[in-house]
Amino acid sequence: MKYNETSLNDISEAIPRAQLAPGYSIARVLNGLWQLSPGHSLTGALDMEDIQYAFNKLVDYGFTTFDLADIYIGAEDALGTFLRSLRSHSSLTPQDIQIHEKYVPDYDILSTVKFEDTQRIIDRSLKKLGRDYIDVIQYHWWDYNIDRYVDVAQNLVKLQEQGKIRYIGVTNFDTEHMKALVDGGIPVISCQSQYSVFDHRVEKTMIEYGKAAGIQQICYGTLAGGLLSERYMGSDRKNANNNEQMSASLAQPETRSQVKYQQIIEASVGQDGYQELLVLLNDIAKSHDVHIAQIATRYILDKEGVAATIIGIRNSKHVHDNAKIFSFDLSDYDRERIDNFLHQYPTVPGEPYELERDPHSIFRSIIRMNEAEGSSHASQ
Repeated sequence: MKYNETSLNDISEAIPRAQLAPGYSIARVLNGLWQLSPGHSLTGALDMEDIQYAFNKLVDYGFTTFDLADIYIGAEDALGTFLRSLRSHSSLTPQDIQIHEKYVPDYDILSTVKFEDTQRIIDRSLKKLGRDYIDVIQYHWWDYNIDRYVDVAQNLVKLQEQGKIRYIGVTNFDTEHMKALVDGGIPVISCQSQYSVFDHRVEKTMIEYGKAAGIQQICYGTLAGGLLSERYMGSDRKNANNNEQMSASLAQPETRSQVKYQQIIEASVGQDGYQELLVLLNDIAKSHDVHIAQIATRYILDKEGVAATIIGIRNSKHVHDNAKIFSFDLSDYDRERIDNFLHQYPTVPGEPYELERDPHSIFRSIIRMNEAEGSSHASQ
């Protein structure tokens, strides 16, 4: 496998960056490593050599920011391997790579978690990554009824003071409780939230609060687990078993993401609206010589308060597609067409991640809340 490829061209040189804090910028598309977790894929195994090749191609293009978590089993090891080999085939150093980790204390220990527990998890991540510090730790809290989330966040502030963490963000917080963190003295610079053409919950109050507090959005779910693609045009989920092209994802989801985002589709535009939206996005994509995925991503990136989106990495096939996100501009008419279509349908109820926290909600059904000590996935 060759790693000395330099694919920088007019597109890659134009990969834009967002400034999250003075002197700290990130690529506007992050490389998401959730998909490396064995608990994510429902079909098949990953080619880890190809994953390393993908990392190198992405960095060559300018996508130097990675999103992962210790609960994404294998992700830290894969990124650590890449960082240790980087100097041998690149002019970049490990310090040129931005690492956004997550701190997700298990649900079962929320009432008892101590500073030493937090420190142990961060130290373990640093060892796997071969780094002295993590650029951004994104903090998640499972149950607001266990009212220790501000106190436990102070553990991260202590580690920040020790130099092990540069910045603190949050993930899957709602506006009220993110504000409580800020009011409690936690220096939050970013909030990772689900945001897509199907899910606009962040627009209710969080975007406005973030503008006032200097907190920018880093968005996941923008491609709905890959369901925003030409591959899925012209299929009814109810008849998916009769459609060879579609049965792999709709009747038999390939990943846990696709299970979750089908729930989001049902709660917003529904299956008929989903198909109509694909047709609309495809029409816009053709006018820009790109694909549906690039239109859906650019639509969210152009939203107020959004610093970046996260696109999952499973192989090296779609690296160039990520670069093409920035090869065009959506026109006002493009955005108006999408807005007018979406305004026909309800948005997902509640604040960000509110339904996912509801024990009586179908959205809770695929979430695992005790993963920090060696399972596969929890918070997204």
